[in-house]
Amino acid sequence: MKILFVCHGNICRSPMAEFGCAAVFCLPAHVPYLRARLDALGLKVPMASVSGFPGGAETPRTKARTARELVGYGCDEVDMVNNIAWLKAGEKAAYMDDVAGVVEAAGGRPVKVILECHWLTDDEIARACEWCAEAGAAWVKTGTGWAPTGATVERIALMSKAVAGRCQVKAAGGIRSLVTLQALYYAGARRFGVGVNSARSILAEVK
Repeated sequence: MKILFVCHGNICRSPMAEFGCAAVFCLPAHVPYLRARLDALGLKVPMASVSGFPGGAETPRTKARTARELVGYGCDEVDMVNNIAWLKAGEKAAYMDDVAGVVEAAGGRPVKVILECHWLTDDEIARACEWCAEAGAAWVKTGTGWAPTGATVERIALMSKAVAGRCQVKAAGGIRSLVTLQALYYAGARRFGVGVNSARSILAEVK
């Protein structure tokens, strides 16, 4: 099993250099600083940021514009928060246009749609996965890490079943041990959004 971390927060040279990670994330305003730090440290790590974070209620045009700006700064991936209101209201066209606009703005770079599962029913999670896959998202993701709960085995299994291989599943929120990460992996997650301190702890367990 190859563990693909996505580290959030302060850049940790040692774990990245020794084990690698899929990408390092920061909030949009700090992307230029992140680029400078990665370059200064000589770390060849993909850089990524977020659009519509953390609430997801910005207009589709605003989210797409943010995605284009992030790409212009050199981001290799873009995450976006879905519009929960449109999801719950069954507004499929509006919801999918929101996702598709960011996918187009990302210019072929992977887009991960953050569902914030804590606030959704199982039916809503499955519906979001269906719509995101149909709209061209590369990944669906459990949460921002800011909600009271995040990734669970049950949610990952549900999302994996719903996307049915059309896109991939990322777990984020509450991943602080190797045993948790392994359980989520076997439920179907192939990326893990982990804070730097938790990443250090988990990688120590791996060693």
